[in-house]
Amino acid sequence: MDFLMSGLAACGACLFTNPLEVVKTRMQLQGELQAPGTYRRHYRNVFHAFITIGKVDGLAALQKGLAPALLYQFLMNGIRLGTYGLAEAGGCLHTAEGTLSPVRSAAAGALAGVMGAYLGSPIYMVKTHLQAQAATEIAVGHQYNHQIFPPQSWKVALVAAMVSGIAVVLAMTPFDVVSTRLYNQPTDAQGKGLMYRGLLDALLQTARIEGIWGMYKGIGASYFRLGPHTILSLFFWDQLRTLYYMYTK
Repeated sequence: MDFLMSGLAACGACLFTNPLEVVKTRMQLQGELQAPGTYRRHYRNVFHAFITIGKVDGLAALQKGLAPALLYQFLMNGIRLGTYGLAEAGGCLHTAEGTLSPVRSAAAGALAGVMGAYLGSPIYMVKTHLQAQAATEIAVGHQYNHQIFPPQSWKVALVAAMVSGIAVVLAMTPFDVVSTRLYNQPTDAQGKGLMYRGLLDALLQTARIEGIWGMYKGIGASYFRLGPHTILSLFFWDQLRTLYYMYTK
């Protein structure tokens, strides 16, 4: 469960931080092996880079490399945090007296980090190639013309649906947990709930007593239930829309 929860949490954060990864990648490649002042600076600072990329490449370019970025985050952080969690649960971080050992904790963290980085490195390379792709007038670094899927391919819709499935599960699981508990709580003779006064009260009680992870109980089952449903729904919607426009034009 540590692998799954940490991986999904990292994917949720990646949806918001990936545009910064795109900007970072391009600014780091700008002026590669060229003396200062001998090359044109397409990106003067972070904010200028955001505006330039959005204006020239389009706003969607700020999410370039999102699919490998999500896979990388899920794999790397799932292995890194999950392995550390297993070491902690197995008692490997404590001494014979039961106290937490800083040396063992540091060693476990370093080993987990190395494993995650090593296994995630090939995916990170693909992500970097995709995020560096830009229009000729603002291109920096070597340009790999990778094209994962052909235009209008059903695979594009499938990948997009998989990504949206992760976002939906991360956003909706706390409300799903609360709705399950509200429906299942005992009631008095008047039908009034005995444990929760309403949605907000259930959210606050769960977060206060069980912590943030308590609001994500069953997230694995939620994804395996909601994920395929979201994927198939969006996939079939896209294909039906394509067929409709194909035969009505």
